[in-house]
Amino acid sequence: MEISETRITLMEKPNSRLRAYASITFDNNFVVKDLRVIEGRSGLFVAMPSRRLQKPCPKCMTKNPLRAKFCSQCGAALEVAVIPQGEGTSSSEHRDLAHPITTEFRNYLQKIVLDAYEKEKASPTPKATSTPKETSTPKEESAPKEESSEK
Repeated sequence: MEISETRITLMEKPNSRLRAYASITFDNNFVVKDLRVIEGRSGLFVAMPSRRLQKPCPKCMTKNPLRAKFCSQCGAALEVAVIPQGEGTSSSEHRDLAHPITTEFRNYLQKIVLDAYEKEKASPTPKATSTPKETSTPKEESAPKEESSEK
C-alpha cells in the first residue's frame, strides 16, 4: 500500500501545539482525513484522526462528553463516568478512528506526512490545497490535466 497523495493545511494558532492538518490518499483509491501534525516535547509527530467518547443522557438520550456533570440538552444530572486507562488524561477521552497496525507502517506514514509538512511550510506561498507526493512543481501538476482535456 502506497501513499499516493498528501494534502497539508497549515495552522497558525498562537499558543497551540497543532501545526497542521493532513489528508492522505492510498493508491489513489482511499483517503484518510484529519491527521494532525503536532509539536510535541521531542519534536513533531502525526496524530491519527479521533473522536471524543460520549455517553447518552438517561433522560433525553442526548450524547454528552464523558466528563460532563449535566446534560447539554435537558440539564439533567449525569452519573460520573468511569474513564478508561490513563485516568484523567485527555487521551482516555478520545478513540482513534483509523490507525496503523505496525510500527513500520506508522513510521512510513509519519515520514511522508512530516516531509510534506516541511515542504509546505518552506514554500514561498503556503497554500491550503494539495502537495502531491509524486510532483515537485506546479508545472508538472498542470501537464497531466492538459493531456486529459485533449483526449
